[in-house]
Amino acid sequence: MLIKNKTIGIIGLGKMGRRMGERLLERKWRIVVYDKDQRAKRALVKKGAIGAKTLSDLTSNLPLPRVVWLMVPAPAVEEVLLGKNGISHFLSKGDFVIDGGNSFYLDSRRRQRKLSLKGIHFVDVGVSGGPKGAREGACLMVGGKKKDFERLKVLFNDLSAKGGPQFFPGAGAGHFVKMVHNGIEYGMMQAIAEGFNLLRKSRYRIDLKKAAEIYSRGSVIESRLIKWLKKAFERHGQSLKGVSGTVGHTGEGEWTVKTAKKMGVPVKVIEDAFLFRVQSEKNPSYTGKILSALREQFGGHSVRPGGEIGKHASFRS
Repeated sequence: MLIKNKTIGIIGLGKMGRRMGERLLERKWRIVVYDKDQRAKRALVKKGAIGAKTLSDLTSNLPLPRVVWLMVPAPAVEEVLLGKNGISHFLSKGDFVIDGGNSFYLDSRRRQRKLSLKGIHFVDVGVSGGPKGAREGACLMVGGKKKDFERLKVLFNDLSAKGGPQFFPGAGAGHFVKMVHNGIEYGMMQAIAEGFNLLRKSRYRIDLKKAAEIYSRGSVIESRLIKWLKKAFERHGQSLKGVSGTVGHTGEGEWTVKTAKKMGVPVKVIEDAFLFRVQSEKNPSYTGKILSALREQFGGHSVRPGGEIGKHASFRS
């Protein structure tokens, strides 16, 4: 086993990072944590984590070779990892950095090349399952070198859902698989939202919660998404009152579409689903409400009107 004394540093204690830290503490890991949000850090320290005041402090509390997990938003990874005061400046040859955020796979490839010049190992991990998955066992898609995956496997196993992680060879491969996963997610969610909007507008007075329930009883479309929609109706009512008809989006759908275009692979369903989200900013709808409600259920995203607008709305096909 590579990781000495089951010790790891975690940078980023948001919805995912905090819950992953809690899971590791339960599995007798020694974790050193850092976040600019002092409340988030104190919450984990109270449960047994070691709080670091700075990134330098974090690395000084880790045995060699150090293992650091980044769980920060994709736009922040570059600065936290390679910026003027980034974590890479406090690491040395033989150390490991794991990026568990939704980074663009080409960025991960570039970062791996840059870190390898210093002898630092870089592993990209796509993480799916939302906050609940982070706490109870996530779906981990691991990219990089096979030997690095094997050396870190004890960590991945402790964070994974039943069945364990899956390895995909090549720098950026884990993030590529996760990117496509999120593109597929866009398409599946769009189909569900459109179908339930059709049920709502039919001449029949369909109880949408009951429809979601029966779809979850052994039907071909039975899924976690359908079950989450049923919970959303229970929480917000069939009208989804107070839920925004404008749908947030954070990049992965756009990346999937752009990558597919470069590869010459048609992804019409995913592209249409992405463009719906972009256009929903100016054209909110009940279909958009369903998508927002689903995003709240699995990811804890805001459902308030105006509470979350896509950061990548400049995309045009």
